[in-house]
Amino acid sequence: MTRHVTRMTIWDAEHFTEEERQQVIDGYPQHEREARSKGIPMLGSGRIFPLSDDQVSTPSFPIPRHWPSLGGIDFGWDHPTAAVRLSWDRDADIVYVTHSYKMKEQTPVIHAAALRSWGKLPFAWPHDGNNDTAAGENLAQQYRKQNLNMMHEHARYEMTPDKKKVGAVEAGIMDMLDRMQTGRLKVFEHLGDWFDEFRLYHRKDGKIVKEYDDLMSATRYGIMSLRFAKPVEANKVRIGRRSSGGWMAA
Repeated sequence: MTRHVTRMTIWDAEHFTEEERQQVIDGYPQHEREARSKGIPMLGSGRIFPLSDDQVSTPSFPIPRHWPSLGGIDFGWDHPTAAVRLSWDRDADIVYVTHSYKMKEQTPVIHAAALRSWGKLPFAWPHDGNNDTAAGENLAQQYRKQNLNMMHEHARYEMTPDKKKVGAVEAGIMDMLDRMQTGRLKVFEHLGDWFDEFRLYHRKDGKIVKEYDDLMSATRYGIMSLRFAKPVEANKVRIGRRSSGGWMAA
């Protein structure tokens, strides 16, 4: 049986006037407006970041050389290895996601070669990078051997007296959401893969759905490790281009 899906926006409904369209759009919650008006998909009633793209996105611009930067990476194989580049305007306390990369079923040799083009960034990574692999060395060490500047320890917050925020997933998510809601986490608008995950990142029965969340995780590791960001000599940001499933420097 042949099937076809046609996506229609509210602007295709020509019987509405422009004023009526706006009234309909304004009647939806802010984070549902793009899905309702443009047909952009989103999953679940428990969306983790209930904001619209417009509240988070920003046009790309050259990053000043003195801004500290770092990378965040989430390891994968059958699900993608993903990475982001973050730059931090310390004066305004705004973090910008300027690059993203996503590719599956490739080795650290391939991933590291792509990520080195972002400059000699310190990279935050998850705790499972310490696990031994069939190759003998853990993943973090394999990336170090490819001259990617992996941090000494896995991503974690600074030690606190109650020790509750050191590596907590929920703390990282709340940190990201707080920054988004207050305009202190912005993402270059051309990073389509990042926004695809952002819209679909959700909970089911109160639990985070651990699927299609690779760039969200990489961003969280970077936010948790922001104190290790540093100015990078090759810090002039260029708009990314997509190549072989990943976003790379142009």
